[in-house]
Amino acid sequence: MARPQREKATIDPLVTAIAAGIAVLFVLTGALFPDRMATVGEAAWQWIARWFGWVYVMATFGFVAFMLFLGLSRFGGIRLSEEDGDEEPEFSTFSWISMMFAVGVGIGLIFYGATEPVLLWANPPPGTAEPQTQDAAITGMEYSLLHWCLHVWAFFGVVGLALAYLTYRKGRKTLVSEAFVPLFGERASAEHWAGRAINILVIFATLFGNAVTLGLGVLQITSGISYIGGPESTLTTQAIITAVLTCAFVLSAITGVARGVQVLANINVGLAVALVIFLLVVGPLAFILALLPEALGGYLFNFVPMSFQTGAFGGDEWMRSWTIFFWAWGISWAPYVGTFLARVSRGRTIREYVLGVLIVPSAVTVLWFAVLGGTALHLQITGRRDIAAVAAGSPEAGLFEVLGAYPFALVTSGVVIVLAAIFFVAGADAGAIVLGTFSSRGSLHPHRWLTAVWGSLIGLVAIVLLLVGGLEALQWGAIVVASPFALVLIGMCVGLYRDILSDPAVRGRPIRMERGDAPPSDIRQWVERFVQRAVGPR
Repeated sequence: MARPQREKATIDPLVTAIAAGIAVLFVLTGALFPDRMATVGEAAWQWIARWFGWVYVMATFGFVAFMLFLGLSRFGGIRLSEEDGDEEPEFSTFSWISMMFAVGVGIGLIFYGATEPVLLWANPPPGTAEPQTQDAAITGMEYSLLHWCLHVWAFFGVVGLALAYLTYRKGRKTLVSEAFVPLFGERASAEHWAGRAINILVIFATLFGNAVTLGLGVLQITSGISYIGGPESTLTTQAIITAVLTCAFVLSAITGVARGVQVLANINVGLAVALVIFLLVVGPLAFILALLPEALGGYLFNFVPMSFQTGAFGGDEWMRSWTIFFWAWGISWAPYVGTFLARVSRGRTIREYVLGVLIVPSAVTVLWFAVLGGTALHLQITGRRDIAAVAAGSPEAGLFEVLGAYPFALVTSGVVIVLAAIFFVAGADAGAIVLGTFSSRGSLHPHRWLTAVWGSLIGLVAIVLLLVGGLEALQWGAIVVASPFALVLIGMCVGLYRDILSDPAVRGRPIRMERGDAPPSDIRQWVERFVQRAVGPR
């Protein structure tokens, strides 16, 4: 089947002007009054986490359940293409998964892969284990997997699936506001004020989600450069690195997604695999192999209790700094990653999509934490290196401290720097394209100059957050911006489900009442019909 011709991008001047104006105002305010902004941001962070932390917890588990339901139910056979078409996927499975992984959690895994299990070993969630014990080590691994596996990918998956379905299946624009058309009609479209308000909010969340990620990447890169003998990691070096890499990802973005992100992602997968193999060869292989099933088993066994932990009986500060931060970061990142997932998932079935977005990245993440986190824990517990002390003062330096305990430390540290840089470029590349899409009425191919403008603003916001407060500013920035978008995600789930129920592939299946069947007469029959529609005939 021939693919449709590329549509001509049309900029929405109102949405673009308001969203860009807010971004510029934030940059100027942060540059002129960094201390005042830090105070306000910290206060907002604490207030939101205190009063709405439970909303993050409940909604996050709901997103995981919703994605699994769609993938495992009869809806999973619906293909993300035209209703009367049987379109093949645009990208190979390897490139598809590579791009998802690079754009989804690339820098985060580099930043936290070795340090989070050790930091949680030293400071486990209140009421779970005694600090610095074997139980604390397992708990640290379990919560690391909680923060980086199914839950965070469910955020991305919800947005991506909703946008892919409404774009390829329904022929609507690739805009978050369009996901609300089944709920509110044309008032949610890009031409009405309600739809534009949603899209402005989405742009703002996407901009900050990218900036937080890029800020973490800059901290990682400058720490690595300092470790191998370069200049110290100061605000000046961080600004320089941000500027250089911003130029790089803007150039990558204007080459287009197929040539830019795909090439970078494939390169990075090779480097990441090489790093894992190296640590398996020179590291504590027997310990890693023993830790892997124990950590995975604990994660699966405690999945529900960990998912619903809120810190009601103490530990709200821990929740704010860890779980709530990761959920907020994932939510603020969801519009950009989700839109990118929609862009590269054309032709996949919903079941393939759920498997590719939830299960495959989670499996890779388990292996990543088992190798990097397991190596760091082994060094810590055996007393060879005090990773916890280094990571407590500078989390971005933890991985380099781990690599320093093994041969070829300069080479492997250089590989990590390159990994972080490519993840930086690949992530910001996709982020700039997505921002261009949101400000171009959903065009999947926005003007290159507009992509460059948004890419530059991502870099500027990242620099301001680093100026205002470093890692803490990145944390409160994610939580503050993500709060309203959590409600948008819930609405997208409802809108997507209503859309799917009206799909010809669902209505055409033999689950409708046959001629002569009586309508449901009680609640039990309604429930039976609902279940039958979801899972199909046995």
